[in-house]
Amino acid sequence: MYPEKNREIIEKSRNGDLRAQYSLYNLYVKAMLNVSYRIMGTLEEAEDMLQEAFTEAFTKLHTFRYDSAFGAWLKRIVVNKCINEINRKKADLSYFDDMAHFDNKSFDDDKLPELSVNEIKRAMEHLPQGNKIIFSLYLLEGYDHREIAQILNTSESNSKTQYMRARKRIKEILSNTYHD
Repeated sequence: MYPEKNREIIEKSRNGDLRAQYSLYNLYVKAMLNVSYRIMGTLEEAEDMLQEAFTEAFTKLHTFRYDSAFGAWLKRIVVNKCINEINRKKADLSYFDDMAHFDNKSFDDDKLPELSVNEIKRAMEHLPQGNKIIFSLYLLEGYDHREIAQILNTSESNSKTQYMRARKRIKEILSNTYHD
């Protein structure tokens, strides 16, 4: 069993205590909005997905078993809601099974100056949706390629390839920014 610092508030929320649910919401809303925003790309869509995720979380709170942190459990719901919405909109994911197509060495050869998170996020706005999702899940949310493959129902090698492609494209975008 995973030690959970918010166990008392979670248990009260499970029992229908609306004040406890509101408190639990306030504890996690900012972090989960950031997760949702990085995947969805617009604040309006991120807020919609966030509300749906919290609604689902409170509905399924009885399934939370304390085998992970509550925040990790909630984050998974948020990510899945966002991915499902993107899939519903029939986002085009480019699938590549041949990782040799991308040359890692050339990506790392010429270094960019120190970059801020905001500069990388701005560059991410220019990525295709599929690349942006995988880049965000891997680099910003900390999922590994096996987990991303499970979330997106794809292969681990595709996740790695999409990530490498996104990195390459971000590098191109940022290189053009610094050379203009």
